[in-house]
Amino acid sequence: MVRRLADGLLAVLLAPRCLACGTPLDSPLDGPVCPDCWRTVVPIPPPLCAVCGDGLPTWRMLDPAACHCARCRLQPPAVACARAAGAYEGVLRQVIHGLKYEGRRTLAATLGAMMRARGAEVLRGADVAVPVPLHWRRQHARGFNQAEDLARHLGLPVVRALCRVRATSPQSGLSAADRRRNLRGAFAPPRRRWLGRRQHDPAIRGACVVIVDDVSTTGATLEACATLLRDGGAREVRAVTAARALSRRR
Repeated sequence: MVRRLADGLLAVLLAPRCLACGTPLDSPLDGPVCPDCWRTVVPIPPPLCAVCGDGLPTWRMLDPAACHCARCRLQPPAVACARAAGAYEGVLRQVIHGLKYEGRRTLAATLGAMMRARGAEVLRGADVAVPVPLHWRRQHARGFNQAEDLARHLGLPVVRALCRVRATSPQSGLSAADRRRNLRGAFAPPRRRWLGRRQHDPAIRGACVVIVDDVSTTGATLEACATLLRDGGAREVRAVTAARALSRRR
């Protein structure tokens, strides 16, 4: 009763609107996105690459051995399996922008629940979640790391096993090769003590680790992180993201 009254007062006094479609929110306490918009965020339709989760042309399913995208066939990635809650477009793209750039941190709970449900095969049997880190300057300016907010809703222990030691240029607009070059040397293990030597976190040694991020485009960031985690002794590295930019529209 109290919640319904509070929702009604907020709806009347503040008249908040949905972040995605702009319609007035009947239940502002449920978050800045209306239920109708959340319902449009659907899983990426199969068939999917068995490794990276990118969409595949339907004909590939006729040959089970071909259920890998061209990129994963050409060079098997360090990430054993990656999945996303949905495609990086429409409402999901607006929601992620609201989380990252407008500080709407309450969105992480619903996004995290979607990632947990739609990335169940990635999370099954995993030991820890490792969020992709921000450079300290960017995190200071933003006030939080959206990947860490998402990771806290996946039901796994969250380990800060990576640091971003070099401020990189924005990845948007870069080719896959340029993204890889841009990330070279960008990540490192954390320092075990203040100004001490960098060492891999013992929690990842022999563990099945899930890297968590908001968006995967070419997978370059996930690959850079996975390579470092495997060097640190991780048994297997997987990845789950809120969204994936599909290379092929179907």
